[in-house]
Amino acid sequence: MQSIAVIIPTYKARNHIMGVIDEIGPEVARIYIVDDCCPDNSGDFVAANCKDERVSIIKHTENQGVGGAVMTGYKAAIKDGMSILVKIDSDGQMDPALIMDFVAPIINGEADYTKGNRFFDLEKVRSMPKVRLFGNAVLSLMSKLSSGYWNLFDPTNGYTAIHVDVARHLPFNKISRRYFFETDILFRLNTLRAVVVDVPMDAKYADEVSGLKISKIIGEFFVKHIRNFSKRIFYNYYLRDMSLASIELPVGIALLGFGLIYGGYHWVHSVQAGASTPAGTVMLAALPALMGLQLNLAFLSYDISSVPERPIHRHRTSIRREN
Repeated sequence: MQSIAVIIPTYKARNHIMGVIDEIGPEVARIYIVDDCCPDNSGDFVAANCKDERVSIIKHTENQGVGGAVMTGYKAAIKDGMSILVKIDSDGQMDPALIMDFVAPIINGEADYTKGNRFFDLEKVRSMPKVRLFGNAVLSLMSKLSSGYWNLFDPTNGYTAIHVDVARHLPFNKISRRYFFETDILFRLNTLRAVVVDVPMDAKYADEVSGLKISKIIGEFFVKHIRNFSKRIFYNYYLRDMSLASIELPVGIALLGFGLIYGGYHWVHSVQAGASTPAGTVMLAALPALMGLQLNLAFLSYDISSVPERPIHRHRTSIRREN
């Protein structure tokens, strides 16, 4: 029997949290409300007004961000012996009726971790602001590069579910505590070779105010994605395993860099001198650049085809049963 726990980090969502709790169905065994040092005392408000015996309230003495609150909820659920951990927000944007949609792929052994994707329905996508669509597309591309999950979209979506056997192997002390949490955990999951799938969903919007402004965080996210991309490449292609792709990437970067720098230098020199660049010089720049581009594309193709496909929680469960 798979026991399902729901983790709800709450911060300035006092007007919505009771409605979220009331909509959680009987399939859920425990509900963890993590009050992230909320100035509205959401935890006390729930304790005074909620009669649901499944609810446990955890209060932070200092604000740790959504990532810190979720990690606290994960630890409590693991300690209580829960099997599948679902995280939803307290602002009412995530429909609790979808919980089993997120849990089902994990129960069926198809995934270790599931996350929401608000961009499946083309009609709903067309109604979204163009700036928001562009920002999410940029964030998704950066997330694909840094996490290695090329099959996913909507990386900042916080509606997630994870099997406890995978959650207990996450480095809780290293995962980002703030808005980068959702994308950083994907990188951590890839280092475990966990299977992650998207679950189509619609977001519900009311009078809540989101603190996430894509225009303000793209720069910060870009730096962190570069860091995670570098770590992932080192872990997957040089530390734990080596393949032809391990050679293609550095050689490709070196050839492409040489071609661009050498060609650019001679192009500027020719422009300043008012003379044509010799054909031999052009070829000496073009050939390494083209070869480097081809090698980088070959590496990218290999990386895309290397998305994890075998759920690790299913494998570990089988090992425990055999022992």
